[in-house]
Amino acid sequence: MPNISARSLAAPASPIRRLYSLAVEAKRKGKKVYHLNIGQPDIPTPAAFLRGIREAKIEVLDYAPSPGLPEAIHAVQVYYAELGFDLAPQEILITIGGSEAITFSLVVVCDPGDQVLLPEPFYPNYLGYARLANVEIIPVTTDRSEGFHLPPRQELEACLTPRTKAFLCSNPANPTGAVYTEDELDMLVDLALKHDLFLIVDEVYREFVYEGQHKSILSYPEVADRVIVVDSISKRVSACGARVGMLISRNKEVMAAAQKCATIRLSAPTLEQLGFAAFIADPHHNETIAHMIQEYRIRRDAFCEELAKIPGVTFRKPEGAFYVMFGLPVQDSEDFVRWMLTDFPGKETVMFAPGAGFYATLGKGHDEVRGAYVLKMEDLRRACAILAEGLTLYNAALARAQR
Repeated sequence: MPNISARSLAAPASPIRRLYSLAVEAKRKGKKVYHLNIGQPDIPTPAAFLRGIREAKIEVLDYAPSPGLPEAIHAVQVYYAELGFDLAPQEILITIGGSEAITFSLVVVCDPGDQVLLPEPFYPNYLGYARLANVEIIPVTTDRSEGFHLPPRQELEACLTPRTKAFLCSNPANPTGAVYTEDELDMLVDLALKHDLFLIVDEVYREFVYEGQHKSILSYPEVADRVIVVDSISKRVSACGARVGMLISRNKEVMAAAQKCATIRLSAPTLEQLGFAAFIADPHHNETIAHMIQEYRIRRDAFCEELAKIPGVTFRKPEGAFYVMFGLPVQDSEDFVRWMLTDFPGKETVMFAPGAGFYATLGKGHDEVRGAYVLKMEDLRRACAILAEGLTLYNAALARAQR
């Protein structure tokens, strides 16, 4: 029997979904599971978006143009114009979620064996996309006590090699909630110019900012030829299943290469692009987004208030996105998450994403988990109460086993 590829074997399973079968089994046994492991909002998808799908005047659901439907591209232009950025249609590519935009970005700027710097902890699928593209991720470790902000410039420069092609990050950051300061962005821009690097910045959580202010990497005209912005409607429109993202760059060669990638996969979803166009055409779309962000601010504050009450839990209050990366008083957070799904008594339990999967450096994150505050406030408070009880019972069980 022939062997499958080393590339596919090296691709990591998502730590966000890896233990999902245990949650399914727990629910099959009648247990309620509070899912704080995944960034799946429970806020209803806006009516204007769904109406755009329902009222689409389509007799044949055919392929959309590879770059995206004109209506969707125009919607992106309108959205970015409201942010102060004038984009030409050829500077926008509609993708199958932000995931495809990241994959296209890595394929376009890197050859096999090239390297990309990436602050860790990071969205774990970045590592998967890179390995499937035969691109090497060079992790730059950030510190929980510093709110996971970027390390000093000399630490970043020490990671550079002749094979380094790009710096990849999310801002606001998943899983940490860090919002990079203007000084941090200035540093990245200067590094890109000095060392001839691309800057691939995932700005999916742009509106989800509670402390400080988000500055888009598009604000730097001096690096317009080396900036790629990844974006998606999944979070700001609460439409994760729509799978509509976008790749944005003012570099004509980047866009021409990305367009070729798009023709190979044919097209992004047609109906969902129409839904997005209808949402942006709705005169209240900014109010809808603002209301959603305010709800997440309330959830963040409640979640962090409850976490702070739990002995041994350590974290810095996140500035953006809707995640908290926090430390637990355990040696193996994945074992703890498993135990909560298989052994925790009672009719309810809670699921987090184990921290090690958000790092490329071996040994990092084993005492951390990522929590997504995507549930209503009372559910978040209840989940934290379960977490506190679970930590007490789990550590007591370990102590008995070691006697």
